[in-house]
Amino acid sequence: MTSTPLTIHESLREEIISRPDMILDDRDLMQALIAANERAMGGNIVDLRGIAMERLEIRLDRLEDTHRGVIAAAYENLAGTNQIHRAILRMLDPLEFEPFLRDLGGEVAEVLRVDRVRLVLESAQNDSDPAIRRLGDVLSVAEPGFIESYVSDGRGAPRRPVTLRQLAGGDPAIFGDAATWVRSEACLRLDFGAGRLPGLLVLGSEDPHMFTPQQGTDLLAFFAGVFERAMRRWLA
Repeated sequence: MTSTPLTIHESLREEIISRPDMILDDRDLMQALIAANERAMGGNIVDLRGIAMERLEIRLDRLEDTHRGVIAAAYENLAGTNQIHRAILRMLDPLEFEPFLRDLGGEVAEVLRVDRVRLVLESAQNDSDPAIRRLGDVLSVAEPGFIESYVSDGRGAPRRPVTLRQLAGGDPAIFGDAATWVRSEACLRLDFGAGRLPGLLVLGSEDPHMFTPQQGTDLLAFFAGVFERAMRRWLA
């Protein structure tokens, strides 16, 4: 009866000697061995090597968290790039202006995962024009100077091509009846060329975290640049 435990012990000992990585690669097992060694040394001995290993483990955990964060950010950026590319391709499909704008508030908005898309053009015309009224769900006409005032919120903030912000509620002048539930927006300034008044593309969402000032704006700036060029065809 006494030979069996000894046989198991020798077998385990030989397995560990032949494959030490089996223990070295197991973090829980290594921590158990280190803890047993510290108990064997007693409380009056400071194990500097153990302290160093503990600090290295903490640094390793931090590096792993950073690594996971970088990978997650890369995947998110890739997904955002693909989303913008799909929206641009859909936006360039129509060959006439009215379908172009209707798609902007329909399938393009769905691809971008926003709840409202509004195009604001500064003009001497007003919303009573029949052509504008037909596209009232997407197109809005404002007097010159409105866009600068709206984007800067009357504070004279630095001029930026894309402004992201959270809202207590949207502006009825932009979103109409939907303004009450808009909680964040992206304002994309549009330059239609020399001699033309500016425009503004506003993306609204009921999610307050959809657009925040801390987010990057490169992809939206690229989308605005393509939209500007597409619009110049209709404004020519």
